[in-house]
Amino acid sequence: MNISPKEFADALALSVICATGRENERCIGVPDLCRPGLQFSGYFDVFAFERPQLIGKTEMAYLNSLDPDVLVSRLDRYFSYDIPCIIIARGMECPPQLLAHARHNGVPIYGTKEETSAFAAMAMVYLSEAFAPRQTCHGVLMDIYGVGVMITGESGVGKSECALELVRHGHQLVADDVVDIYRVGNVLWGEAPEMVRDFMELRGVGIVDIKEIFGIGAIVRRMRVDLVIHMEFWIAGKEYDRLGTMDKTMEVLGVSLPMMELPVRPGRSLATIVEISARNWRLRAEGYNAADELDRRLALHYQRISGKKT
Repeated sequence: MNISPKEFADALALSVICATGRENERCIGVPDLCRPGLQFSGYFDVFAFERPQLIGKTEMAYLNSLDPDVLVSRLDRYFSYDIPCIIIARGMECPPQLLAHARHNGVPIYGTKEETSAFAAMAMVYLSEAFAPRQTCHGVLMDIYGVGVMITGESGVGKSECALELVRHGHQLVADDVVDIYRVGNVLWGEAPEMVRDFMELRGVGIVDIKEIFGIGAIVRRMRVDLVIHMEFWIAGKEYDRLGTMDKTMEVLGVSLPMMELPVRPGRSLATIVEISARNWRLRAEGYNAADELDRRLALHYQRISGKKT
């Protein structure tokens, strides 16, 4: 995946210092930044020229300290590489020679009033998300007690109806039916495609707008994916987990997510079970396992019985 310098500038609200009209001919193909201080000093053996070039107070002070002839020579070498764009931080003024070289070589220059480190952090977050591996999953993503729960299952099993009941309980909807998932590091994040954001499909009712019905507090734009609950119609004779000891996982984008199988049949309060599942996952993540605690109590009980018999 590549993004253009203009997309990068628009996403981070950068001001235009030098527009060349050739911004779409260049592309950013690496989710990282380069601080070109070494290059301005004349070292080009290792130069990450394919990254956006961020000039801060230190780099600018060094450029302004160079003799004019040395400055021209360094900039000639610097702009001989295919640089996607340059960003000048702290609202600093662009040196005339840097501006002239950028115009001659068709390299756009942008400005930001942010401090260099603050802008670098924001840019890295944006680039990491923009270049993150992505996958589309069929399901519903909810924020339940701060736990990102993705509900999966075949069509008609009741995913959307369960999600609607969870919204009525005060939880937040991220996406219904289609979940766009992307990976940042070892963490998965999910969001709704823009076209269907805030909407939910209910059989017999049609399309409903959750935000308009329940208010802005009923939806959230994105959520970390922590737990998968897979709904399936009850299969007679199938062995379902009754103690919480059958650890199952689902792999998405190379990340293993804990998964629970939830059998669906009349009379079960699915929304309540999903709520309890989210709370139980949180407890297990904090180190408490109810099944282990029951085993511990049983072991103590049998020890007492054995002691009495002897």
